[in-house]
Amino acid sequence: MESEKPNYGAIMIYFTKPSWVFLVLLFTVVAIFSLQISPKSILPFPFFPVSVSSRPDFESGFDPASCAAFFGKLPVRKHVMSLKDFGGVGDGKTSNTAAFRKALDYMQRISEKGGGQLNVPEGKWLTGSFNLTSNFTLFLEQGAVILGSQDPDEWPIVEPLPSYGRGRERLGGRHISLIHGNGLFNVVITGNNGTIDGQGQMWWELWWNRTLNHTRGHLVELMNSRNILISNLTFQNSPFWTIHPIYCSNVVIKGMTILAPLNAPNTDGIDPDSSTNVCIEDCYIESGDDLVAVKSGWDQYGIKMARPSSNIKVRRISGTTPTCSGVGIGSEMSGGIFNVTIEDMHVWNSAAGVRIKTDKGRGGYIVNITISNITMERVKIPIRLSRGSDDHPDDGWDPKAMPKIKGIFISNIVSLNSTKAPVLAGIRDASFEGICFKNVTLLGLSPTAAWHCEFVSGCADAVFPLPCPHLQNNGSSTCCS
Repeated sequence: MESEKPNYGAIMIYFTKPSWVFLVLLFTVVAIFSLQISPKSILPFPFFPVSVSSRPDFESGFDPASCAAFFGKLPVRKHVMSLKDFGGVGDGKTSNTAAFRKALDYMQRISEKGGGQLNVPEGKWLTGSFNLTSNFTLFLEQGAVILGSQDPDEWPIVEPLPSYGRGRERLGGRHISLIHGNGLFNVVITGNNGTIDGQGQMWWELWWNRTLNHTRGHLVELMNSRNILISNLTFQNSPFWTIHPIYCSNVVIKGMTILAPLNAPNTDGIDPDSSTNVCIEDCYIESGDDLVAVKSGWDQYGIKMARPSSNIKVRRISGTTPTCSGVGIGSEMSGGIFNVTIEDMHVWNSAAGVRIKTDKGRGGYIVNITISNITMERVKIPIRLSRGSDDHPDDGWDPKAMPKIKGIFISNIVSLNSTKAPVLAGIRDASFEGICFKNVTLLGLSPTAAWHCEFVSGCADAVFPLPCPHLQNNGSSTCCS
């Protein structure tokens, strides 16, 4: 797929859309008549604001308006070397797997001696999987392209994640990510608009042909790590989910362009998973799955590990996905998800704008989610709460493990040329309550289009078209105040 990389200068990508002037005017009118939503004390789980003590012990080097202070000031590495110093050849044909691994072995030895930076020069650098180290920066210079190997053996099989119990697609282990790290701290992946290309076509064909033996690898996966920054690069053609921080804290993903063919299966953009203090902002994403999806483990394995995702901020994201959602929560949410803020997004030509996904057997909870200032164009179902995927790791899942949903605050939403009204499908005998809509305008629906709601409760204020009775039964908008 040919796609021009957007310019992230002073103007975000969605400001270039022809309809933006109209949308700005519409949002201005909405904002004048809106009231600030504040989460109420009805939530069954505490709200934990991020404090200064949760940040790294160095001064923030980012705009105070940015949530990137979760990471802190960019470090200066004492030792800076080039991949060429380790025998790298950037011709797009020669394997650089040994060169990358040799370089990282060296960087590991100097990790506690001022840290290291590996520069990848202009060129095409073919490689298999390699592991990062702590106190380390991977820097891609302008014109640098890291290419994922087309040899599956260069993506070795590793153990399944404990909160998943097996590979997400196949039983047993899973292919390691192209760029991987476990138990690390102070890691930066950045550059001067370089590119990491997973060359995922081979993996997608294995999936389409049903000849895949093990779960596909991610483009970048960091596990059990803290103080992570990924910025100012293009990631494209990931075999599976593109960026997957799991069991991590203090993670910033900023100024990224993430691309995949719109039919490429399961090529999620950014999936924070059982992680806390995560900032995702100023990114452009085209993918064959969710642009951003917050996760926390799968059925009984996620319940047992009980590692929630929390304190996550997603903002100024724009993009398209014809099969999935602009932002998704779940469906793997068994460890719990709370304190998530999603704001200032622009989504177009997509199956859904905002989607919360869960099911019987998931257990866990989704609590205190604030979604605001979202613009959608030609989105099939603007807002969706879905169930019934019937997607479980094995026969050990517990059909009595019901998810709990409480405190979902959705405000200042504009959807143009919508196809269907929102769908809010709860689960019988499960708790789906405290769902608030305020200042929501859905345009382009047919006169007969109606909200579909089951097993949910909440309230609505200034919503068009009129929501379902499940959101009107309070007789007031108190749950939105």
